Amino acid sequence: MLRNRIGIILLTALAPSVWGTTYYVTTEFLPPHRPLLAALLRALPAGLLLVVITRRLPTGVWWWRALLLGTLNIGAFLALIFIAAYRLPGGVAATIAALQPLLVALLSTGLLGTRLTPRTVLTGLAGVLGVSLLVLKSGTRLDSLGILAALASALVMATGVVLSKRWPAPVPVLAATGWQLVAGGLVLLPVTLLVEGPPPTVLTARNLGGYAYLGLIGAALAYALWFRGIRELPPTNVTFLGLLSPVVATAVGWLALDQELTGIQLIGGAMILAALLVAQLPPGALGRVRRLASRPA
Repeated sequence: MLRNRIGIILLTALAPSVWGTTYYVTTEFLPPHRPLLAALLRALPAGLLLVVITRRLPTGVWWWRALLLGTLNIGAFLALIFIAAYRLPGGVAATIAALQPLLVALLSTGLLGTRLTPRTVLTGLAGVLGVSLLVLKSGTRLDSLGILAALASALVMATGVVLSKRWPAPVPVLAATGWQLVAGGLVLLPVTLLVEGPPPTVLTARNLGGYAYLGLIGAALAYALWFRGIRELPPTNVTFLGLLSPVVATAVGWLALDQELTGIQLIGGAMILAALLVAQLPPGALGRVRRLASRPA
């Protein structure tokens, strides 16, 4: 049982790790100044592909549930992240996004009947502090609309995670993932056309490769692993794994883009990893560890 749980955690952790490469792929492979197009082409083609592969369509209440979940987890979330990214320094947006585990824990008490524990609160605050040390820079400029968009993105994603746990889809996870990606893509389509206009008439092979990576790996695979994790694990545990995304993004920037990595950032990264590891421990595990450590040799 423990080995199976660890395997699910590791597979789920691959999703935010993949998402951590999005900034690098976007800046190095995609046309500039088209983030909404990237989000649209990441979601809609991947969702349609999964629907074709699984050959399953929603039935009954799952038409509106799939639309709502897809809007929360993908469509509205990516649109709000776009606004926050344009109006805030990346470090501020990432730090606000790190509030998501705490928001999920709070929503779970009302929607799932779980108990908010001191360990969850302290671990969540440690995760926020770790992300701030990892990505925040001095002299950052704040924007009220950007902050509201970042908070809203964290809230809609947290709500989507909790509702995904409350409403387990009666189909394989690939089919449910396809439904949500299609719904999120359809929500993004008019927003993208309104804000950015039609797609570029010329795309290079490098551009197409970047879009293919974001769609096949960053959406179809990553979201399937993420939603499977939500089915199998407590939602708070899953969202703590999302803290891996800024860690991977920072590591990729250091390795591939020669970005500077400071001692403060290393401390922040270590805090993040410690927080998400503690968050994955089953209830009572810390108490057992303390009792073992206090036994005389």
